[in-house]
Amino acid sequence: MKRIVSGLFTLAFILSGATTALASEAAGGSGGGSSIALAGLFIGAGLAIGIGTLGPGIGQGRAAGSALEGMARNPGMSGKLLSTMIIGLALMESLAIYALVVALILLFMFAGKLI
Repeated sequence: MKRIVSGLFTLAFILSGATTALASEAAGGSGGGSSIALAGLFIGAGLAIGIGTLGPGIGQGRAAGSALEGMARNPGMSGKLLSTMIIGLALMESLAIYALVVALILLFMFAGKLI
């Protein structure tokens, strides 16, 4: 538990630094801060895709494992379980694609303003 809290504080510290860097750039800060703001933008995009794919990845693993367990217990239901699992996996994968879209929006919308 202590490691999780420490990690969350570290993440909050990193994100607050990126926000400060972006705010100083928007307020007309010096040109030297642009590299800091750009680094914060890249870190934010990386975190968006990393955290955004963590949940669907875990969910897909659990769904596939549960479907295989259900097929092993009742082989007659394997067709229904397989089709339901495929639909569920597709919906979970769409969440990961949304995270990718958010990361790309961060990169392409704001990186051009900072460079």
